[in-house]
Amino acid sequence: MFSKILIANRGEIACRVIETAKNMGIATVAVYSEVDRDALHVRMADEAVHIGPAAASQSYLDIEKIVAACKQTGAVAVHPGYGFLSENPAFAERLRQEGVYFIGPPVKCIEAMGDKITSKKIAAEAGVSTVPGHMGLIADAAEAAKIAKSIGYPVMIKASAGGGGKGMRIARSDADVKEAFERSKSEAAASFGDDRIFIEKYIEEPRHIEIQILADGQGNCIHLGERECSIQRRNQKVIEEAPSPFLDTLTREKMGAQAVALAKAVNYVSAGTVEFIVDRDRNFYFLEMNTRLQVEHPVTELVSGLDLVEEMIRIADGEALRWSQADVQLEGWAVEARIYAEDPYRNFLPSTGRLKRYRPPAAEASAHLVVRNDTGVDEGGEISPYYDPMVAKLVTWAPTRIDAVDGLAVALDQFEIDGIGNNIPFLSAVTQQQRFREGLLSTNYIADEFPDGFSGVALDDDTLLTLAALACRASFQLETRGFIEPTPLSSGHVIAERSVLIGDKRWDFSIPKSDESFVLMTDDGQPLLIEDGWQPGASLTTTEIDGRTLHVKMDRVTSGFRMRYRGADIIAKVVMPHVADLMRHMLKKTPPDMSQFLLCPMPGQVVRVDVVEGDIVEEGQPLAIVEAMKMENVLRAERRARVASLKALAGDVLAVDAVIMEFEAV
Repeated sequence: MFSKILIANRGEIACRVIETAKNMGIATVAVYSEVDRDALHVRMADEAVHIGPAAASQSYLDIEKIVAACKQTGAVAVHPGYGFLSENPAFAERLRQEGVYFIGPPVKCIEAMGDKITSKKIAAEAGVSTVPGHMGLIADAAEAAKIAKSIGYPVMIKASAGGGGKGMRIARSDADVKEAFERSKSEAAASFGDDRIFIEKYIEEPRHIEIQILADGQGNCIHLGERECSIQRRNQKVIEEAPSPFLDTLTREKMGAQAVALAKAVNYVSAGTVEFIVDRDRNFYFLEMNTRLQVEHPVTELVSGLDLVEEMIRIADGEALRWSQADVQLEGWAVEARIYAEDPYRNFLPSTGRLKRYRPPAAEASAHLVVRNDTGVDEGGEISPYYDPMVAKLVTWAPTRIDAVDGLAVALDQFEIDGIGNNIPFLSAVTQQQRFREGLLSTNYIADEFPDGFSGVALDDDTLLTLAALACRASFQLETRGFIEPTPLSSGHVIAERSVLIGDKRWDFSIPKSDESFVLMTDDGQPLLIEDGWQPGASLTTTEIDGRTLHVKMDRVTSGFRMRYRGADIIAKVVMPHVADLMRHMLKKTPPDMSQFLLCPMPGQVVRVDVVEGDIVEEGQPLAIVEAMKMENVLRAERRARVASLKALAGDVLAVDAVIMEFEAV
């Protein structure tokens, strides 16, 4: 077995590989850029080597620096993780030249499957179903439009060397093709150093379902079932699960057999994933093969009981597969939610900054529920603009799908992150949607269910009453313990009366005398028994109200609490009833009108400005492009106007809400 492994990656996947290597008794080496000097993966590894500045091109993508780190530390093998150099054949070949093992497939497999055009030709020759499209390279936008017409709209324009949702655009008309071609080509060049583009038919109401395979150097190959990856935003997976709620046994067997056939056709070795697009009638078509470990591999591990990182290491060391296809037994259901540093209330724009609070739910492993959090950060760490915005992968397993989804919902309730924007409210909202709970998924799910973006969740009246009661009790606890100034108490059998305001709703509570329990009485005489509950200084409370258990994030604000639960983010004000009577007469503050400005929606760099001062722009017209976390974001005009002045130029690095240009009415 290898004595020492270098992990040519960072963040969550580096930590994941280090954990398995340590369990196998293998020493580990981390590499890090300047901004990752204090990162979690650096602290977890036995050794760490600095490989350059923050920019990935000068650190994690620099092959010679990785090779030098291997020589410096004596690492005999390299695990590339995912992203960065994981599917770069030149990297695998360079390691081979230095006598360092690459924990992944042979160079020829990476070359064949890493190029989407070549891989589709090989798949077709191996009898794998493929999507209709143009497999040749495309010279320019005019040729792209001609090809798209021949295939028939809608079409998907893709970077040949693409991945992770980058360099991909849907075009539904000739007008769409030009911009989609240019943006895909630009993103591909920036992300992969390869701007080749191809076009294929876009499948309506598609599902993204992939098959995990394992192959050794002795010609053995098995599959470990499928993963459903249809919940996506901008072609980036958000929620994955295993198995798929859509496939039947026959379709699963056919997809598995074709995935194995493709792997054998290229003499594949190591872990790999064959991705398919599946239509409403369960027809499936080869999409691509990822010659690496997938981000979503934990759901397969939980249903199969295998450690895929360990299997990759053993295979790279020359071992034969320890299982045949008949040995593979998939049990239960696993669901994974990717937690991103992005603001769902601002169209999921990237968010950077320091993690002032990072407290994931406690790990759990029982016959009824498993909770697992794969992460590469901890409290006090910083999310930088230089790398992928994923913070963690929260995964749950249970015997049934609905139990796994419910377990995920509770774990999201318990996951505390502050200091950066994050998508936990959005993920929580999805777990409560009936369509998701019924497994009626497609890659259009987010666009269909959130056509106007995400603005939070409107909780039902019973849940709001429960949260109001919790806020009332918490406020009363502060009073009785002297944390806030006490208010006059009532007389008789009632200790106090309070009103709770959430938005335009109001609840009036009375607190009766009781030596044994805390009970609130609503204004209609309904008693609410509150057990456990919030404690001063706590940011998360687990409470039981009339037998209903809730996990609510709570922070003190003026006259009340900020409460976050199941995708809702609310302010509950707790006041005396007569104060509540007066508050309805108070004027609401109107936010300033910023419609005459184009603001930078996220920290990023201006790639291009498409207008000049004096131009008249129309609604929907592209105005500028801002790059953040390796993605190009096109900013468009919201209405017809004249560009009065430009405040930023291409190359400028801007903070969130920085003014890019100012408009005037026409």
